[in-house]
Amino acid sequence: MRVPPKLLLHPAAKVVLFVACLLPFAWLAYNTVQAVLGHANVLGANPAEYLIRATGDWTLRFLCITLAVTPLRSVTNIPALLRFRRMFGLFVYFYVVLHLMSYSGFDMGFDVADIAKDIAKRPFILVGFAAFVLLTPLAATSFNRAIKALGAKRWQLLHKLIYVISCLGILHFFWMRAGKNNFAEVAVYAFIIAVLLGWRVWQYLKKKRLKAGPVMRNSAA
Repeated sequence: MRVPPKLLLHPAAKVVLFVACLLPFAWLAYNTVQAVLGHANVLGANPAEYLIRATGDWTLRFLCITLAVTPLRSVTNIPALLRFRRMFGLFVYFYVVLHLMSYSGFDMGFDVADIAKDIAKRPFILVGFAAFVLLTPLAATSFNRAIKALGAKRWQLLHKLIYVISCLGILHFFWMRAGKNNFAEVAVYAFIIAVLLGWRVWQYLKKKRLKAGPVMRNSAA
């Protein structure tokens, strides 16, 4: 079912999507409070591990959604989709911060020294932390004044780090699941991200060929 472009341009569209993006957080927060109060525990035998993994999963999901906006806009020819890309990108950062805070608080008790040792000792945590560090300047410059301050070209170059971050995120997830030889979910996310990044490579090569075409014809003439 095709969403009418006019509907995407409606002022309420962003509000609706913003609320929808917060629903996973609301669900996790509600169930955490329920578990703490002893009313119900849907977080399993190890609530801390559940929250760390759940926030990590939602980080990857929003990363896939963010990367999917440009290809969808191109395929559907609906420019209005780009209105939501920045918001989705900020939700990637929101959920990765929750992921980091869940690990730092529930797993490490906010002990900075222990966290630093753990990051240095375990490669999958080091890779995940590197992805978080690289994502931070992207989130910090996701507003119009930052674009003007940096200049469009430098801003676009900086935000290409999302491709590196995507690869680091998949590697982090892969190493995390390697201990239990559980790669089913990793394969799904890796496939989605590979397709979305592969589409960009294909578009880049296509544009390069189109630019080279006139040059070759002029040389032949």
